[in-house]
Amino acid sequence: MRLSNLTLAFLLAGATVAFAQQFPPQPAAPDTGNDAERAACRPDVVKFCQAELSKNQDDVFAILACLQRNRTGISAACQRVLANHGQ
Repeated sequence: MRLSNLTLAFLLAGATVAFAQQFPPQPAAPDTGNDAERAACRPDVVKFCQAELSKNQDDVFAILACLQRNRTGISAACQRVLANHGQ
């Protein structure tokens, strides 16, 4: 279950940090996508991103970078999800 919650966690920045003007800029929290989007990319994350998952399955930016590095091999469905999120 943890993997399903994190599978699309690699998708784009979405949320802003509260009181951002008072703090140095930080990476925006990534949008984890909806259930269908996570399901579309789950097989690709499992197939291509085992190293990232074994290091830290909560590192959504590493998982996103992995999918981007492997874009030519990931499924069409996952590619659409990334494109829909500006990736």
